[in-house]
Amino acid sequence: MILSDRDIKKALADGRIKLTPAPDFETQLGSCSLDLHLGNVFQIFRRSKIACIDIHDTEKTKDIMETLTIPEGEAIVLQPGELVLATTVEWLEIADDLVGRIEGRSSLGRLGIIVHGTASVFDPGWRGKPVMELGNLGVVPVLLYPGMRACSFTFEEVSSKVEVPYYLKKKNKYAGQETPLASKLYQEIEKKEE
Repeated sequence: MILSDRDIKKALADGRIKLTPAPDFETQLGSCSLDLHLGNVFQIFRRSKIACIDIHDTEKTKDIMETLTIPEGEAIVLQPGELVLATTVEWLEIADDLVGRIEGRSSLGRLGIIVHGTASVFDPGWRGKPVMELGNLGVVPVLLYPGMRACSFTFEEVSSKVEVPYYLKKKNKYAGQETPLASKLYQEIEKKEE
C-alpha cells in the first residue's frame, strides 16, 4: 500500500524514512509523494571518445562517463535524445520494511523530461543520494537547474521486514553513493570471468 501524505509525515517522524535536509512540507509533500531536488553533479557520456558501449569490454565500460559539476545559478542543457545521471540534493534512508519509488514530475514530463529509464525501485534499506536517469524525449533542448524540484518519491510497505536490507547486501553496487555513479554492470561481467 502506498503511504499517504500523513503516513509519509509519520514515517519521517518515526525515522522509517530519513531525509537530509529535512523536507519543507509546504512545497515538497504531495498527497502520496515527496518531491526531491536536483543536485549539481552529473555524469555525462563521453560521446566523442566512445564508438559504442560493449558491456563485455570491462576496461572501456568503466570509463564511458565523466563528471560535470554545474556552478550555482547555472543550468545543464539536456539535448533531445540525451541521457545524463544526476543525484538529488537530499540524502535518503529507507527502513527495512519500506520500498521507495522514484517518479518524474508531470511538469517536467510535459517538456519531454524523464527521470528514470528503468530503475525506479529503491530497495528496503536504501541509503544514499538517489540517482536520476535524466533523459530528454522531447524535440528541443531543456535547461535543468540544480536545486529545482526534479523528481517525486512514493513509499510502500513490504509484507515484512526484509532479511537482508540493501545496505547489507554483499553485491550491492550503489549503496551510500553521494554522487551519481556510472553503471557498474562490468562488475557482473568480471565476476563471471573469474
